[in-house]
Amino acid sequence: MKQYELTFLVHPDLEMNLDAVVSKVKELIDANGGKVTKETNEGKKHLAYTIKGQDYAVYYYMEADLPSDAPAKISGVLNITDEVLRYLLVAVDERKLKFEARRAARRMARAEEAQDEKTEEE
Repeated sequence: MKQYELTFLVHPDLEMNLDAVVSKVKELIDANGGKVTKETNEGKKHLAYTIKGQDYAVYYYMEADLPSDAPAKISGVLNITDEVLRYLLVAVDERKLKFEARRAARRMARAEEAQDEKTEEE
């Protein structure tokens, strides 16, 4: 299983009924052997250019663990889904994850050192 990021733009008329579209995408991921690990509703935003006659869209972001054959199947379904104006499905760079983990560990170590110094001063 590999980590992927999925960002999709939902038709603005469906803003009030976003749960149906999101559950449809989650079911699509689950049906292809994947698991959603994180999701965020980014809200309704103005588009830089018109997509399918729309100037606005609701941005939705998901992180998911997917098997190797799932991205092609998910892309095929999202291409023909009317509720989704546009989507982007990309693999997460493993080097970036390792770098961020090391950065977080260094921050944690610095915070602990600062706390220890504070305790010694008292």
